[in-house]
Amino acid sequence: MTNLTISIDEAVVRQARVRAIQEGTSVSAKVRDFLAAYAQGDQPQQAAAQAFIAAARSSQANRSAQRWSRADAHDRAYPGRS
Repeated sequence: MTNLTISIDEAVVRQARVRAIQEGTSVSAKVRDFLAAYAQGDQPQQAAAQAFIAAARSSQANRSAQRWSRADAHDRAYPGRS
């Protein structure tokens, strides 16, 4: 593992340490996680989008191609109305 030296405002580091303690982690772990995600670029978001699209395409929901109208979507019983 490589060490990295960065300059950060002391007040920011203090607040980050408090928050990291509250989350049960460390500032180093948070920076490490951020840099790992940053280095990967958009890959995690693209992978999630691809997985969602694949799940939607393989879904068996609405295979009958039934269409819903706006009125159908808003048709519901209201308390006190008959």
